[in-house]
Amino acid sequence: MSRKKILVVSAHPEPRSLTAALAAFAVEELRASGHEVRVSDLYAMKWKATVDADDFPDLAGDRPLDVLHAQERATLAGALTADVVAEQEKVRWADALILQFPLWWFSVPAILKGWVDRVFTNGFAYGPAVPPPYTEGALGGRRALLSVTFGARESAFSDRGAHGPLADVLFPLQHGLFWFTGMAALEPFAVPGTVDVPAERFEAAKRDYRRRLAGLFTDDPVPFRPLSTDYDHDMRLLPGLERPGADGLGLHVR
Repeated sequence: MSRKKILVVSAHPEPRSLTAALAAFAVEELRASGHEVRVSDLYAMKWKATVDADDFPDLAGDRPLDVLHAQERATLAGALTADVVAEQEKVRWADALILQFPLWWFSVPAILKGWVDRVFTNGFAYGPAVPPPYTEGALGGRRALLSVTFGARESAFSDRGAHGPLADVLFPLQHGLFWFTGMAALEPFAVPGTVDVPAERFEAAKRDYRRRLAGLFTDDPVPFRPLSTDYDHDMRLLPGLERPGADGLGLHVR
């Protein structure tokens, strides 16, 4: 396989955590395979997680903050803050993006959500200046993998589980972040039951993760539907494309 560039974004406040250990393992494995890797350890970076007027130094003091338009103006004018620009450059540089995080309250830690909010700006990841969403658009050509840990047992995140299918819980990231911006989302890598992880389970998790990392550029992505062919002008699924369909796409027809 040719040399690729991968950005690993890790989000956990404890450097001795399972999340940190898996992030370090991914970096080691990918580099050992000859790839170039960059890391954004958000807590170590003390990443600013909130979008506010400080993100837009050129915004007039008496002007209401319209985040959508302020992000677009600042992005296109090259006036974003240095921390955001640096992360956008990493995303632009990368052939693949890995988000490594624990599942907190059925979502990502706030610091990671803040990274998405501030980095995936209008004019960079979406908007009138880039190709349309849900196509191989603004960030097309890149692959994306969620590597997530959670304390619940695996069966709790299933069709009949109390928490529902894991695919549903992660849909806002898989479809609403990755596919919306054109990235090809892979099936997530998940480590359940992480309240207590003895050494033998951690070794098994590393073996499984090693296989997933080896397929980062060869595994089939989740088959989400393209906006340009499967939806009408009102962004509704075209007649005959059932939800879920008989084409095997299941939840991915959304």
